[in-house]
Amino acid sequence: MIVMQLDEVGKSFGADLILSKIKLEVHHNDRIAIVGRNGAGKSTLLQVMAGISEYDEGEIYKPKSVTLGYLEQHAGLDSSLTIWDEMLTVFKETRKLENELRQLEQQMAERDSSDYDTLLETYDRKQAEFQALGGFNYESEIESVLHGLEFGKFDFQTPITSLSGGQKTRLALGKLLLAKPDLLILDEPTNHLDIHTLNWLEGYLNKYEGAIVIVSHDRYFLDQTVKTVYEVAFQSSKKYSGNYSYYLKKRQEDYELQMKWFVKQQSEIKRHEEFVQKNIARDSTSKRAQSRQKMLEKMERVDRPDLDDASAKFSFQVNQKSGNDVLKVSNLTAKYAALDDPIFRNISFNVNRGDRIAIVGPNGVGKTTLLKALLQKMEHVEGEVQVGTNVAFGYYDQEQVSLSRSKTALSELWDDYPDMPEKDVRTVLGNFLFTGDDVLKTIGMLSGGEKARVLLAKLMLQRANVLVMDEPTNHLDLDSKEVLEAALQDFPGTIIFVSHDRYFINRIASQIFEMQQDSMRTFLGNYDYYLEKLEEEKQLREMEEQKNSVPDTTETKKQFHQDKQTKRDLRKLERKSETLEEEISSIESEIEKLENEMADPDLAGDFIRLQEINDSLKHYQTELEEKMNDWSETQEKLEEFEE
Repeated sequence: MIVMQLDEVGKSFGADLILSKIKLEVHHNDRIAIVGRNGAGKSTLLQVMAGISEYDEGEIYKPKSVTLGYLEQHAGLDSSLTIWDEMLTVFKETRKLENELRQLEQQMAERDSSDYDTLLETYDRKQAEFQALGGFNYESEIESVLHGLEFGKFDFQTPITSLSGGQKTRLALGKLLLAKPDLLILDEPTNHLDIHTLNWLEGYLNKYEGAIVIVSHDRYFLDQTVKTVYEVAFQSSKKYSGNYSYYLKKRQEDYELQMKWFVKQQSEIKRHEEFVQKNIARDSTSKRAQSRQKMLEKMERVDRPDLDDASAKFSFQVNQKSGNDVLKVSNLTAKYAALDDPIFRNISFNVNRGDRIAIVGPNGVGKTTLLKALLQKMEHVEGEVQVGTNVAFGYYDQEQVSLSRSKTALSELWDDYPDMPEKDVRTVLGNFLFTGDDVLKTIGMLSGGEKARVLLAKLMLQRANVLVMDEPTNHLDLDSKEVLEAALQDFPGTIIFVSHDRYFINRIASQIFEMQQDSMRTFLGNYDYYLEKLEEEKQLREMEEQKNSVPDTTETKKQFHQDKQTKRDLRKLERKSETLEEEISSIESEIEKLENEMADPDLAGDFIRLQEINDSLKHYQTELEEKMNDWSETQEKLEEFEE
């Protein structure tokens, strides 16, 4: 069922064309990401879909029965109610029906038997309606969503007016999730969420019974939640069937194939044009040349492919290597004022040269404060921080307080490096996408992403051997994140960073430091490894709890072992399902490659190679069918476990 369809939709702001000929379909239960560079029109497209913004051309189809919910990027919940009372407004009809049931119960208790049957019939009908609306569990649903979005420790009678902007945004998301519209349109829903909450939101959205359209810079989140990607570039859209990682790979493959066709056609055009030029004036070859000329005029030209990928270009180098021991931290405690309670206490860890350390933990645990304490940017710090030989710190501050609002981008760099020629400073800024008069804009005029690029330019010029970075991917578009990751992967020094960007953590970190307010745990691996270890710990705890809660009898021991075997069988099936999905994806990629190769104009006359490709296609298609059958059987067995 189609819940929304956009056909040739266009949108302009004054003389500026933002969107043109956008074609997009949303089916029931679709999971769609809208991606593109900052300023490409993603948020505008969501506003058009949500009916917030008008469009100038094209058509949008949405059945009248389809309900729609929209989360704006920076909009928080504006309400004078308490947290709990605001969430209850979602269930207005359900609560009205609940009150009617209470009244009927009272009437049945008071009326004589002559009215009782009529009242009972009405009561049964309304109770069935109440149950269909989820009336028996709406309060538990509210509690579940509030706990998932980090409101579990709040008094639910807290007035919304007393909450921060980020908390109001999370609450707006929670209210939207509880409303359960047929189509959820979410603009940057992961803002203000820590890693634990992001994991919860991914699980919630994956089970959501409806369609979801998302704009997000969180690539890990997109990989976990979406199955279709629409890229918005050059005012138009292009569809990719897969998650974000598949989109990146397929977009590059498509570009390379289109470039190959373009180059081949240009070579053919040049050859024909040279023939026409040489032979058009000769009587003996004039007709052939004219024929070639007509062919060129009728030829459908392949446009030169283009990628909307103007990205910053930079690398981090060091002036000198540090010693092997970079940091030794012992029993570190920090607070903002002498009489305040500590933000964290008794934190200890070591850092060696070449380490890539991601510091993770819940919001408010003190991750940013820890970085400032390490750099001696905090006054009230107890404990010991030993800095190694030749260690030179470079600091990226997510709050961007080191930038002066009144300075231009050019002077911001030049004042720190006055001996650099102006053209060299401009070249550095050019590598960070500041061209022409852009370098003369004041910092106060710049967007968050532009300020982030100025900070990265300053950090690059420091040539420090230890980079301390606080949320370095905030404000960056997807392409800039990819460039930053490539630069950090090639960095010859040490990196200590705080980030909620799990995709970034996965690509950069070699160790995960999990921070609590009074402890630090180390995991030797990237973010996926960290998740695996947490899951193992969870399973061990559950097994231990189950073991301790079961009385020591033969029957209960037998049941306990049966439950363990059932869990093992379930995990085995889940692993098999995941393996099959990976194999199916790999086979589909091979089929796609072979189909692209078969379409290559260079092979038009190579019948032997074409036959080989055709044979391979048949082989992969047969294998794909077998894998799909095996996957279907596995899913049926998994469903039996759930029942």
